[in-house]
Amino acid sequence: MSSPLPPVSQVGLRLQGLLRSRLPGCASSQLRRRRSLKAAAGISVPRPRQRMDGRRLRAAPASAASPPQLSSIQSVVLDIEGTTSPISFVTDVLFPYARDNVRKHLEATYGTDEIALLRAQVEQDLAEGLAGAVPVPPEEAGKDAVIDALVANVEAMIKADRKITSLKQLQGRIWRTGFEGQEIKGVVFDDVPPALEKWHASGIKTYIYSSGSREAQRLIFGNTTYGDLRKYLCGFFDTTVGTKREPRSYYEIWQSVGVDRPSQILFLTDVYQEATAAKAAGVEVLISIRPGNTPLPENHGFQTITTFAEILT
Repeated sequence: MSSPLPPVSQVGLRLQGLLRSRLPGCASSQLRRRRSLKAAAGISVPRPRQRMDGRRLRAAPASAASPPQLSSIQSVVLDIEGTTSPISFVTDVLFPYARDNVRKHLEATYGTDEIALLRAQVEQDLAEGLAGAVPVPPEEAGKDAVIDALVANVEAMIKADRKITSLKQLQGRIWRTGFEGQEIKGVVFDDVPPALEKWHASGIKTYIYSSGSREAQRLIFGNTTYGDLRKYLCGFFDTTVGTKREPRSYYEIWQSVGVDRPSQILFLTDVYQEATAAKAAGVEVLISIRPGNTPLPENHGFQTITTFAEILT
């Protein structure tokens, strides 16, 4: 397990020296040599010294005034809500759209596996005595009665912000209609697109890990006000890999992204419990401080950022 990042007076992590001369890229991205960082990322990176046999010499230790270096980071994993996107985008745009269109969607998909999955979830909720769960009548009661009950259950799930696969998949499919019809545009903070572009150019593989379904994630980043940002992303993880507050989930992500050690992954989130789980799995963590985010506990022990621009590549 990696040790916690040392405290600094001014947060500014320089992921400099993190790349080997060649790193595997994602999808069709070309491998970059380190000397391309200067042009791609807009920062000054000295040309590495070479030995007689052509191997690179190890860089001299950073001075005490330099920010700490994460010398082995090869992949970045990003949360969405409160990290890449305002919480208000989810609570004030996405959730209301799903709630307002759930009946129309269920009517259009009645009789499919999606309805069966929701019915099974409701039965589980009733067995556990969860508030807001109401029985769904049998098919013999008629389509309208079944949909009325399902809508009531879905509205209760949305209100409680349940992090369950059946709800997240349903929301993702409803949002697809909104994105395809240009009724919704994905919102990300202004500092996110340039950071994604720089990491991509530097050979750093970037992934999304959100409680929202992978379909919803692709819709958000494929239809932003900055255009399609999926070209900078290597993959998407959702609750099918595990919940975000369990260390096992981050272990599974490590096994999937193709790095040798979990400490070669940097996870950015706004949620203390998620940060704690990732740290327990050996992943490096930064906590995102954005407008509207839930305040962190005192003495939480994690390094924080307010913008991706503070992470210099």
